[in-house]
Formats: sequence, structure tokens, C-alpha cells
Amino acid sequence: MSLLGCQSKGAVSDALDPAAIQAANPPAAVANASLATQSLGTGPTRVAMLLPLSAPGSAGENGRKMLDAAKLAMTDLGNPLLMLTIEDTRGDATYSQQLAVKAITSGTKVVIGPTELPAAQHVAKLSGSNRPVVLALADNFAGGPGVYAVCLSEADSAAAGAGAIAAKGGKKFVLLVPAGASADIMEKRVANSLSVYGAALAITIPYTSADSAAKAVADMGSLVDAPDAVVVASGDSNPSPILIALKAKGIPGKSTPVIGTNRWLEHPTSPLFEGAYIATLDQHETGPISDRFKATFNYQADVNVAYAYDMVALTAGIASAAGPNGFNRQVFENRSGFRGSTGLFRFRADGSSERSMPFYRIEKGALKLVAKSTSSF
Repeated sequence: MSLLGCQSKGAVSDALDPAAIQAANPPAAVANASLATQSLGTGPTRVAMLLPLSAPGSAGENGRKMLDAAKLAMTDLGNPLLMLTIEDTRGDATYSQQLAVKAITSGTKVVIGPTELPAAQHVAKLSGSNRPVVLALADNFAGGPGVYAVCLSEADSAAAGAGAIAAKGGKKFVLLVPAGASADIMEKRVANSLSVYGAALAITIPYTSADSAAKAVADMGSLVDAPDAVVVASGDSNPSPILIALKAKGIPGKSTPVIGTNRWLEHPTSPLFEGAYIATLDQHETGPISDRFKATFNYQADVNVAYAYDMVALTAGIASAAGPNGFNRQVFENRSGFRGSTGLFRFRADGSSERSMPFYRIEKGALKLVAKSTSSF
């Protein structure tokens, strides 16, 4: 079934548009997925998918959701185009790394996964001009050349949020970011997003702890006069120490909003979050696949389902539009991007992704929609 019909007719960028897909024969629901290696489809393009199917807890639950998403995408699009081999990583980072290395050296055209961050980071460090494209499903993965970060990262969220405020006229921004290797990535992404609107980072201030957070805010006050917005990245930590220090300075205020990130939402909502803006995906919005997924598998799709569906569907779409030899970085880095069940997205040369996503303001402890989309390509 053709996926074409998204942007410019017939282009590879059209290769993913769930709104155009109507499954004639939905797959039968599977109560308990087999944890053994599975093969789906009869097509000529070999694709590997690495999922934590038997991992304990939420990791395994998400892995099994992704398997169901792959089954739906294969029925919709992939069965005549792809031969999808699904391996169980067991949620073990070392074993996942071994499977990933095996997959990229076995003649597959695309590897979807892994979900384990250390395994994705290891693959990104590997060299080799013949390495297939990897669509990594690991949370908080920065990406690498030819190893693309599929899941929304904090850098994606911060950049989109800053861009949304800059689009409304903000010009001078401050970035408060946890010290470490990801600080430079965050700074570059936010600065790049601001530059589109003629705005800029006045300063980036790293911090390491609650005490360091207070000092970072004090330094900001002495170095920057009246910023138009303050972007607060939190990494693995709770943003509250930074927010306490900002509140003591009267921020957020009428002229200086605070921009948070998706990582804030991993912590219990605090009154300190009130009034902050965040660009993030709607965890329950999976677009046009939602109803068919619920009817087929008898539970509601979430963002993990959407990520997995989109990557299998995208791979099938490229196979249809460009053939088995169309899987190269130029195709995946198409600047027009792709429209999937999570909205419009595109991959960058450094392996990171950019997404158009909803923009929210935190009011009374809940996300209130400000704009349905932060940007378009």
C-alpha cells in the first residue's frame, strides 16, 4: 500500500502519512507475545528491530507495546516490502549492545532500536561507511551520524520551547543547564532554534547541585540584564532548586517567562512549576492510528506505540518510494521531514531530531495548551 500523499507528491518525504492509511485486514490481537525471535513480512528489504520484550516492569511493557505497533505497521504497509526480524534484548544493556552490533553487520538495511541508552550510545561510536541507518528508540539519546534519536529528547523540547517564545518576539535568552557532556548539545540546539527568529542566547550557565543552582541564578542576575526568557533544563534532577532561586529574583514575571522541558514532567508537579512553558508531545495523542490500534489490541496507544509504528511505517514508505537501495543518510535527513502519528519530524546530520509539537503553559498543576504546534519545516 502506498504511503505517498503528504507534502510534495511522490517524494520520499511523503513516505509516512498515517492519515492516508486504511488497513484492509487488521492483524489479529495477540494476548501474549512470544519472546523468541520473530519475523514479520515477506518483502526483499531486511530490517532488524530490537525490543525489550521480556524485560521486567515498564521497560518490558513498553517493548511489548512497540511490538504490537510494529505488527500494525507491517499489516498496514510493510508486509510486501519488508522482512522485519524482531529480537528480544531482555532489557539488558550489554546483551542489547551485542544484538545491535550483530544487526548492523548482518546485511540489514535499517535497524530500529535499541531502547537501552548505553547500547544506543555504543552503536553511535562505531565507525564504518557501510553501517546501516539506525533508528534508536532510547530515551534521552543525543544521536550520532547515521544513528538517529527517535524519542523526544530534552534538547528537542528546550529548543522548541525557546523557539516558540522567540517567535512571539523574545530576543534575549538565558539557558540554565546541568553541567556535563549534554550541556554543549543543549546550548547548540537552543541557539540554533533561536537564530531562526533573530533571537540569541545571551549566556549559558551550567549548574551541578542545589547550591550550584542558587549560584547560577545569582550569576545570571549579575551578567544579564532583563532577559526575555529563561530556559531551565533539568537532566535527571528535579528542577525545583533552580526554580526556587529564580522565584527569589521575581522570575517568572510579566516580562520574563520560564521555559521548562519534557524532563520536568518526570517529577511530581510542584507549585514552583506554575506559569512555566513547555514544548512536549501529548503522551496520549497518536493521531490517526489510535482507533485502529485500540480496536486491534484492545488497549489505548501511547507515545511508545507511536514511535515504533512511525519507524516501521517510515522504513516501509522509503522501501516503496526509493527501493531497497534507498536507505541512506541523505534520504533520512530530508529537510522536508516526515509526517507521522506523533506529528511532523525530521532527522539532523548529527543524529538528533526536530519535532513540531504542542506548546503548553502549566496552570494549576496541569498542562494547558497554548499552541497546537511549535513549528513547521
